[in-house]
Amino acid sequence: MKIRKATIHEADLVSDLCFRSKAHWGYSEEFMEACRDDLTITANYIETSLVYVIEEDGGIKGFMGLERREDHILLGYLFIDPNAIGKGYGKAMWEHMTQVVKSLNMRTVLIHSDPYAEEFYLARGAVRIGEIESTVIPDRKLPLLRFERRG
Repeated sequence: MKIRKATIHEADLVSDLCFRSKAHWGYSEEFMEACRDDLTITANYIETSLVYVIEEDGGIKGFMGLERREDHILLGYLFIDPNAIGKGYGKAMWEHMTQVVKSLNMRTVLIHSDPYAEEFYLARGAVRIGEIESTVIPDRKLPLLRFERRG
């Protein structure tokens, strides 16, 4: 397993992974199409954010996107290829995220979580602090989580 910064040339590849990973949870085609823009990772996003991929055996198994804010880091994306879910890639990305946050001398990570991913984050020490409005579906609420880095 190797974690490295994504390149701008991988924008389409990680966008496709993001879409397939979200679809893994059984969302309808209509819902997925409504999410397409939010799940599209642009070259500009890769350039202006901290975007990492995890790869093994010559293929990308997952990626995450971190956005530095004034007083916290936003974990904007953390997606694992559906064929790689449950094989430790998400945990490895989480550990890498905590190291990046530490290297930036930050403590707080906010997470706009998919409902299906909330349990993953809670198991790693994040706590639910509220809900946020979906940017795609009116009146849909999403878990808002906070993780405080220790040490």
